[in-house]
Amino acid sequence: MAPQLAWLGLGNMGRGMCKNLVEKGNLDKPLILWNRTTKRADDFSAKLRNDKTKVFGSIDEAAKSADIIFICLGDDASVSGAVDAILQQDVKGKLIVDCSTVHPDTTNALEKRIMAKGGEFVGMPVFGAPAMADSGSLVCVIAGQKAAVDKVKPYTKGVMGRADIDFVDQPAGNSTLLKVIGNTFVLNMVEALSEGHTLAEKTGLGTDNLHRWIEAMFPGPYAAYSARMLAGDYYQREEPLFHVDLARKDARHAMALAEKTGTNMPALKVGDAHLVKVKEHLGDRGDIPSIYGAVRQESGLKFENKD
Repeated sequence: MAPQLAWLGLGNMGRGMCKNLVEKGNLDKPLILWNRTTKRADDFSAKLRNDKTKVFGSIDEAAKSADIIFICLGDDASVSGAVDAILQQDVKGKLIVDCSTVHPDTTNALEKRIMAKGGEFVGMPVFGAPAMADSGSLVCVIAGQKAAVDKVKPYTKGVMGRADIDFVDQPAGNSTLLKVIGNTFVLNMVEALSEGHTLAEKTGLGTDNLHRWIEAMFPGPYAAYSARMLAGDYYQREEPLFHVDLARKDARHAMALAEKTGTNMPALKVGDAHLVKVKEHLGDRGDIPSIYGAVRQESGLKFENKD
């Protein structure tokens, strides 16, 4: 029999990952769902068909009924709070899998706490945008003891993701260490695109001409982010795909690691400063590609690129 799965957190990424678990995970029991806002869980459950999922009103209730508990929450405090609730009960024989982007010290501390109580733990942050979560094409980074990792793998490559980066028998925090460092590449990519498109506009080359080069040289994330910027999606979207607060949280984690290790990361500081301006201009609608607007504004252009 397949284990009973529970999923905590139905944000942009969690919804897509759950959809693929239900559709491709060979589950023989309804997927247990919990979200801080119960209505979101109820609406999502109805969309997936109620017989495929079951909404629970509390974390401890959801965890009590599950063998494997996936967590996908926004920040370190939320994840630690969820684990606090789970550990109020017996976790012997249970596996907790954290898909959130948190500081690696948080991940390592959670691993120790859960294992001390007789449970198992895997760090499993993912790389990819919400559209990739929806299509099941994420890259899953899996770290922890081999026995625990092996229990997670039936739900990663070919279900929620297109590839695994396997850190088996490494500290669980290595997964989130890679995630935090990897997200600096995303921030730096968006910064480079923003500066390049602004320079192309101001020199007369034109953003469309630069975009054609980006598509030819850097298909994939570069081209996708470039297209979003030129379409004005970076300020028109009501629900951001990579919320400015989450992007800044990831940047803070990276800067803390850099300071601790004596690593100089000036580009990261520039990107974070632009995220501050994004928050000031767009508030909760700020997205990571909104950096384009901040760079434009600094360069004497309007934040918005469309009339």
